[in-house]
Amino acid sequence: MNDSRTVLVVDDEKEMCLSLKEILESRGYECLYVTNPGDVAGIMVSRTIDLVLMDIKMPGMSGIDLLKTIRKNHGRIPIVMITGYPSVENVVKAMKYGALNVFVKPLKIQTLLSEVERLFSSRRNLTGRLEDELIMTENPVMRGIMKNIEKAAPTDAAILISGESGTGKELVASFIHRKSVRRDRPLVKVNCAAIPDTLLESELFGHERGAFTDAVDEHAGKFELAHGGTIFLDEIADMSVKTQPKILRVLQEKTFERLGGNRIYNTDIRIISATNRDIRDLIERGLFREDLYYRLSVVTIELPPLRERREDLLPLVDHFIDKFNVQYGRSVRGVSEEVKSVFMKHDWPGNIRELKNCVERAVIFSEGDTIETAHLGSQYRELGVGYAMNTLDNLQESMNRAIISEALKMSGGNREQAAKLLNITRKTLYNRMKKLEME
Repeated sequence: MNDSRTVLVVDDEKEMCLSLKEILESRGYECLYVTNPGDVAGIMVSRTIDLVLMDIKMPGMSGIDLLKTIRKNHGRIPIVMITGYPSVENVVKAMKYGALNVFVKPLKIQTLLSEVERLFSSRRNLTGRLEDELIMTENPVMRGIMKNIEKAAPTDAAILISGESGTGKELVASFIHRKSVRRDRPLVKVNCAAIPDTLLESELFGHERGAFTDAVDEHAGKFELAHGGTIFLDEIADMSVKTQPKILRVLQEKTFERLGGNRIYNTDIRIISATNRDIRDLIERGLFREDLYYRLSVVTIELPPLRERREDLLPLVDHFIDKFNVQYGRSVRGVSEEVKSVFMKHDWPGNIRELKNCVERAVIFSEGDTIETAHLGSQYRELGVGYAMNTLDNLQESMNRAIISEALKMSGGNREQAAKLLNITRKTLYNRMKKLEME
């Protein structure tokens, strides 16, 4: 039986455990059970558990205390509580400490099974296994891309991931590393756009003491820290032409030197890079080295925007609701039909990152078990029935978003150039994009 569908039932009534075990196994789940709460810790260590169904009232240790222990030591495992003694206090405590739902005995089996299936389906990726972070898709194009990723991951080939901001490039890079032979070695991430050119070389290769004014101590760079593992160079197209030859040297010779030093360091790393820009266009304009491009792109992966994989939108919404329920101790079960309509109308220029931010805000502000349009940000409410952007604040927000989008378009996605066009600092641009949920 695949451990990715393993349910642990914790209840001091053995008949209840046996009954749930029979029902769950008839639906294709593997079910383990314990009647003694003290046995749970050992099972959690020896087995992979994907879902816990647990009684609230048990001898020796209460379900609430056990809930807190599991949440502390195994925070990502979803937990559903069961009780024959329903009370407002018990339900509030269960939700406060991270239970996703509470069911009352006698159980409505079909309702419970629906909840179990919803939890599994919202967390399952293409391989059928539950991951800390999920790459979820029902889109045929994305499924084909995932097959190629699975083939390339175990190799040492350099991989270039392209796609709009927020499409999941960093998530794919992490997935590739986990599936590689280097999985037990470091995965070191560098955002080339977030580090000024004057500091990027030091950040990548390190420096010796006294190499420059502020170099009071020696500093190991990212290539040194990633030895034996993987380095992920995000927004590689934003790297200056001055630094690019040094990256090429690392790829060709597998050696580098720290700033201010003459010792040659050997490095054994795999490079995964990512960009949201058209590198071929940059090559034609003399802004990116063609030889470096070919070294970085032995395997190329182009991620489609969320608007081109609409069938994944609502499953991703369910996944993020579950994630933020656990994080904030909420019990949101889904979104209203009007919210679904809003989500399907929206083009999601910020892609999956924007959707995640939107759902997080909605879960925080939700007051019941359903997300309504009132819980969404103003830029989404305008798409709902009966909502309009008539206020000055909303109008200003739309104008700011349009201005920034136009500047990014004119600069080919280069945020530093966009900031110059807007006559603001790059930090100010980042802050405004974050506030407008464009980041």
